[in-house]
Amino acid sequence: MMKLYSGSVDPFSHRCRIVLFEKGMDFEVIDVDLANKTEDLAVLNPYGNVPVLVERDLVLSEANIINEYIDERFPHPQLMPADPVMRARARLFLHNFEKDLFSHIEDLESEDEGRVAKARKIVRDNLTQLVPIFSKRDYLLGDEYSMLDVAVTPLLWRLEHYGIEMPSQALPLLKYAERLFSRPLYADAMTPSEKVMRR
Repeated sequence: MMKLYSGSVDPFSHRCRIVLFEKGMDFEVIDVDLANKTEDLAVLNPYGNVPVLVERDLVLSEANIINEYIDERFPHPQLMPADPVMRARARLFLHNFEKDLFSHIEDLESEDEGRVAKARKIVRDNLTQLVPIFSKRDYLLGDEYSMLDVAVTPLLWRLEHYGIEMPSQALPLLKYAERLFSRPLYADAMTPSEKVMRR
């Protein structure tokens, strides 16, 4: 059985939990207290961060790597495009998400109000740039739910928690977010701490 070492409020772990539930697999989630990390996590991942996926002798860290492995190992439903060109585009999108959105998570969770305010503006502006996509399609890659939608969902869920107020022109993005949150297995992939992040 796969084991996922997961932070209860960690957006990267949230991403992996979504994929595991979408695949309908047999797995165990081990909740890690990031303030008091266990020794076994330090052995599995010398960087001491989550998520970490363990399956037999395989140990993987980094959410995107874990999710691509799960997607290839359990291909139904397929979350990365089958076509090599589209798959390359999806990977580029994921890389840009890390740079433009998720690299600011640490600042959003900081005690320094200056850092937080700057990160809020950057993330809000970068999310607003995605809005035109949703005038033509339901999901980031078209009509089908994909790994890109999985990747951005934890951030969209945390907008209120991070104090990010989207402008009025972002309404298509917020409607897209509601589509993601209403997926049948979405609530199952969340921890109790994540469920209370939105009213």
